Amino acid sequence: MERLCVGLLSGTSVDAVEAVLCRIVGTGPDVRVTLLAHVSRPFTPEFTRRVLSANDARALCELNFALGEQFGEAALEVISKAGLRPQDVHVIGSHGQTVAHLPASLTATPSTLQLGEPSVIAERTGLPVVSDFRTRDVAAGGQGAPLVPYLDWALFRKPGVNRALQNFGGIGNVSVVGERLEDTIAFDTGPGNMVMDGLARLLTDDRLQCDLDGSLSRQGRVLPELLEELLAHPFLALPPPRSAGREGFGEALVARLWERHGRSRPYDLMATAVAFTVEATARAYETWLLPRFSLEAVYVSGGGTRNPVLMERLAARLAPLPVRTVDVLGLPEAAKEAVCFALLANEHLSGTPANVPSATGARRRVVLGKLTP
Repeated sequence: MERLCVGLLSGTSVDAVEAVLCRIVGTGPDVRVTLLAHVSRPFTPEFTRRVLSANDARALCELNFALGEQFGEAALEVISKAGLRPQDVHVIGSHGQTVAHLPASLTATPSTLQLGEPSVIAERTGLPVVSDFRTRDVAAGGQGAPLVPYLDWALFRKPGVNRALQNFGGIGNVSVVGERLEDTIAFDTGPGNMVMDGLARLLTDDRLQCDLDGSLSRQGRVLPELLEELLAHPFLALPPPRSAGREGFGEALVARLWERHGRSRPYDLMATAVAFTVEATARAYETWLLPRFSLEAVYVSGGGTRNPVLMERLAARLAPLPVRTVDVLGLPEAAKEAVCFALLANEHLSGTPANVPSATGARRRVVLGKLTP
């Protein structure tokens, strides 16, 4: 069966809505995905602050609907960009915006919460919406994250080799895919852009939302003692399956770092944040992946690919393992995660389980998402 599916995502970087329109044929191991259009709709600095500061029931309630409006507008824009009408599209898959992610390592009641009201998206577009993809995996005993290994396996596996697919959104995550889905390993490596983005906003009084082109970190030097302190973060010692969020690497950590070093050594602090992401990622590979897999290469996606300092240092740290962007495999890196949610919506309608228990730790494979007709 062929479907036209929209995928929507506002990631842990909290900087934009990414929207894609895909043609998807089939399901499961035979699925084929063609990207037809991609748009990125940046959040204003004020809206980003609203997302990051929502901490009571009223603020979260209002934010849920405000995000739904943002996602609905992005869906209509990407459909229009493809030269199509809403009635031409079969379904929207919306990941929403994660505002809390609490795996078993953080709480006795594992849970996860994504906002972006699907009823608002459905009303604005006239289309069915599949949303809330993490929760069924959590209910089945899994971490609910990462979700992208299913896409990585479906689109990028190659007979006879193992490939690492590394994403740097707010959090870093990796999938290693081979021929069989059940052999896939995936987990959060630690910080991606989250610490850097928070520091960039403070350093520039919100003029920059990230370390644009590495312009801030290039001006500093790594603080070795602080780097080693950061690398002692308890999350980094956890074995897979593991997943992280703002609870470990978000505003609280950024505020502590800024209070200690921001006013006296802001650029050194930014350089150290880049080194933290690089070293946490490399140590995760050395501990959990390289002893087990012979990797063809590392294919990187996410906003981190647009930071040349991060990419240069990651390539040097993982050498001689090749580090490339996922674009060389035929999918623009900026669109990859949104494509995942178009695919997951298709699999929901097909009744195909799309979690990966070897990655999340779930007891079994389950169909992900909830349908808002």
